[in-house]
Amino acid sequence: EAASARVARVLYDRRFLSLIRPRPHRMLIIGTEGTELTDADRARLAAPEVSGAILFKRNYRDRAQLLELVAAIRAARGNEFVICVDHEGGPVQRFREGFTRLPPLARVGELYRRDRAAGVAMAEAHAIVMANELRACDIDLSFAPVVDLARGNRVIGERAFDADPAVVGDLVAAYVRGMRLAGMAATLKHYPGHGSIPEDTHLEAAVDPRPFGEIRASDLVPFVDGFAAGAEAVMVAHVTYPKVDPLAAGYSKKWIEILRGELGFRGVVFSDDVGMAAAESAGGIGARVTAHLDAGCDLVLVCHPAMVDAALESVRGRVPCPGGKVATLLGSVAGTWASLADDPQHVRYVAALGELAAPAGTQA
Repeated sequence: EAASARVARVLYDRRFLSLIRPRPHRMLIIGTEGTELTDADRARLAAPEVSGAILFKRNYRDRAQLLELVAAIRAARGNEFVICVDHEGGPVQRFREGFTRLPPLARVGELYRRDRAAGVAMAEAHAIVMANELRACDIDLSFAPVVDLARGNRVIGERAFDADPAVVGDLVAAYVRGMRLAGMAATLKHYPGHGSIPEDTHLEAAVDPRPFGEIRASDLVPFVDGFAAGAEAVMVAHVTYPKVDPLAAGYSKKWIEILRGELGFRGVVFSDDVGMAAAESAGGIGARVTAHLDAGCDLVLVCHPAMVDAALESVRGRVPCPGGKVATLLGSVAGTWASLADDPQHVRYVAALGELAAPAGTQA
């Protein structure tokens, strides 16, 4: 049922088209101002150093407006330009009105603890609903799933599945599978693990004092499971692990060498947003972008429009991220909202997610 519906909904595979018709992809994913493109947005999006755009709550009013905004971005840069959003569910879901309210991943982890098979199925359903609804708006990528362990971090909290690496790994593999079935690449975050320290990197510097062996035996386990499931990308944390490298992970050649070498990852490496407080250790905006690229990141997130011009200036003349890598991030399947409403599987999954999100004692 689901497989035949997906085949029927394939519009075209832009990943394949990008490989046979290379385009000038570069190094930055940038934020835009609001619900419509400004002249400044258009000028920044036109820069060849820009590979894609990331959308936020400030860019959303309703689905009709979102479709118009995405169409305007496509008109400016074409179909082989990556449009992204953070749409994990729970506290991090940029588009709410008109979209399924996705429960936090912690609810999926709790279900897994009660019934492993049900938890795995719910992780896949969560991913499919999230990806299908975004793809129906022609958005390529949600930066998901969170792979961090639920060990008390202030900003991770309910965004994480569980504290146990084996449980998280099992659920991450299911989530990656669901995203890929729905035509969306998966991005594991925040490498090499943000969940085992208290600090919020949006607001403060973060240091994890543990040795590599301890991190390898715990936080890195679900990343390995996600890579085995086919995840196409990883996002690097603005966390410093001084017993491995004095530089924060996104600025650390050592951590990216571990990722590419010991862990065998061959996909796209994203930085986290250079506007976060924990990113300030490298200096100004241009220095932060340069440090990420020098360490081995492929694409750098510059989420605040006011920071984009400085970021662009810092990457003029650099060797770009290969177009074939960027192509792996493009959405490959898309339905419409009408087709989703008529899809029994989608309707069933949305109902199940609603029950999971309901307060205890209110489920039907």
